[in-house]
Amino acid sequence: MSDHEPGAGYTEVVGQEVRSLRVRYCRLRTDGGEPVAELEVVSFRQRFGAVAVAAEGIGGVETLPEFRRRGHMSRLLRRSLAGMAQRVDVAFVSDGIEGVYEKFGFVRAVSEGHLVVPVRNVERAAGRDLGAADPEVRSGSSDDLPAMIRLYNTAHTKRPWTHERHTGWNRLIPSTTWKPGSQTLVVRTDDAVVGYAVLEGRAFGDPLGSLTVDELVAEDAAAANRLLLAVARLCWQTRLSEFRVREPTDSLVGRVARSMGCTYQERFPPSGGMMAAILNRPELLRKLEPELRRRAAGRQPDDAYDAAWAVLRRGDLLPDDKALIRLLLGHWSIDDAYAHGVPIPGRYRDLCTAWFPGGGTPCLPIPYAHRLDRY
Repeated sequence: MSDHEPGAGYTEVVGQEVRSLRVRYCRLRTDGGEPVAELEVVSFRQRFGAVAVAAEGIGGVETLPEFRRRGHMSRLLRRSLAGMAQRVDVAFVSDGIEGVYEKFGFVRAVSEGHLVVPVRNVERAAGRDLGAADPEVRSGSSDDLPAMIRLYNTAHTKRPWTHERHTGWNRLIPSTTWKPGSQTLVVRTDDAVVGYAVLEGRAFGDPLGSLTVDELVAEDAAAANRLLLAVARLCWQTRLSEFRVREPTDSLVGRVARSMGCTYQERFPPSGGMMAAILNRPELLRKLEPELRRRAAGRQPDDAYDAAWAVLRRGDLLPDDKALIRLLLGHWSIDDAYAHGVPIPGRYRDLCTAWFPGGGTPCLPIPYAHRLDRY
């Protein structure tokens, strides 16, 4: 489609899939066709607990130097968001400039966290020396991707912020001349893949001062132990004393690492990425009603529930969409909202507590943005 703003025309072009994501290019050009500014809109399905909804995210935002500081990026973002609102009900920003996206309704809605696992703890838990390799742990290949997708979707099926991975997904970092890309380990039992780890690639010439696992998913505790032991063995070979695993503490791998002894480092940056915005409140809540009913689990009679639901969807209850998106994703509990001055009438307090327990509860896992699904 095309439309004109003063000094620049707006277009949207649907491009080919890039690394398993469908991309739409939104651009401003001068009347003569000269590029002014561009951003990418990517399509995916994002989880709010047990329900996944269609969503789009903004990335690749750029204005050419000669056109900067003229308001073009604000115009481009407004037009792009208007187009997104015709297709989906919620938008995300994976990475961005601090202090920009708040103006367009976005708020930070997930924290950054990773496990720090001492090699000595893994060795002690295994009860054996790290020198001997596990014959059932090997380097992965593209043939293992279907099993990896299945394991990931099963492990994180109810985790807010998780992308629903489809057949053909491949967001592993490819090897280039100066960066070897993702290294994959898989563990097998009875000729089936029961766990995998994706190690972050290291640029050639980087000091061997750390080892980071972008993702580690296992079918059971035994497989998680074997993968952690394999990663610890790689650290032992290069004389590293600890390694990082980008997994939440309430995952199976997180629980296994906690039993060995580890720390969890978490950051809450105020802006700049991992942000979300509601575009169409009534429609988003309609799609998420099964998830909220799951969380409430019969906490109130149907007539009281239905009355509260109508008030929530209409916007009389929790009218601030910025607070609502944080609550829906589990970044906030209802107590967090209350602490930030969000008014909640007493007659709705019990039901809102059930709807919005916050991540890290039996009802709702911790929201987590896995590195390999960022754009």
